[in-house]
Amino acid sequence: MHLIRGLQDKLARISMLALALFAGLLVFLMAFGLFLRSRPILDSIPLMELLLSSSWHPLKGEFGLFPFLTGTVWVTGVSIVIAVPFSLLCAMYLAEYAPVSIREWVKPLVDLLAGIPSVVYGICGVLIIIPLIKDHLAPLFGSFSTGYSVLAGGVVLAVMVFPIIIHVCLEVFASVPYEVREASLALGATRWQTTKKVVLRKAMPGILAAFVLGLSRAFGETMAVLMVAGNVARVPRSLLDPAYPLPALIANNYGEMMSVPLYDSALLLASLLLLVVVLFFNVLSRLVLIRIERGIQ
Repeated sequence: MHLIRGLQDKLARISMLALALFAGLLVFLMAFGLFLRSRPILDSIPLMELLLSSSWHPLKGEFGLFPFLTGTVWVTGVSIVIAVPFSLLCAMYLAEYAPVSIREWVKPLVDLLAGIPSVVYGICGVLIIIPLIKDHLAPLFGSFSTGYSVLAGGVVLAVMVFPIIIHVCLEVFASVPYEVREASLALGATRWQTTKKVVLRKAMPGILAAFVLGLSRAFGETMAVLMVAGNVARVPRSLLDPAYPLPALIANNYGEMMSVPLYDSALLLASLLLLVVVLFFNVLSRLVLIRIERGIQ
């Protein structure tokens, strides 16, 4: 009996180890598969030419990805610039200032935003954000815009990442011991000074993790951005110019015109680049978190 239990325990341990290793290697397996499918275009056209060229004419064999890379950076950057201060201040209010009744009402509504399909955000952007930019914001700056622009994509993406950042920040603030706040207040600090100098400092690693989580969501979002960004294969030069992020390029074109040589390989290379960018930011953020945690300790 003892031998059977030992065997069962060993099998369970080996099975769980195998599953854990598979989960950890899954991302690398995906990257390797995308790399293999991207080899034809990498063998035909130098990588730097693909990354730095602005000419996207698949029928001519021109697959410059620079407009899509810049479009991704523009839209994601605008969304994070909008989302970070709003989400942080909202989380700070709910965690440190709001009465319990308000907090209990607002938190479920914030969480509900995370469950709304991205296509609904895209429709709201088309119906609200785009006319606002076209009819009011662009004329205010003496410019013309169709409304389908970097700014529209950034605003829609910012609204989509609000609930993720706010929810994680609330959990992080809740993990800060209440005794730390009491000690600061006892020394004569105001509530704002306590929140700014004590709570934020203790919670900073988790807050950065929340921002990175929102950044990753913004990088990979497809449908909402596809509907409002304009999808013009041109490098945007202002917030009112249209953009064509990588996720929108892949969603719009994969499965079409696959008879064009290297077209399939170019789109899979775009997928690989998107995956690498997200991995890069996650690894970079993890290194920053480790450094901050050591500094706090």
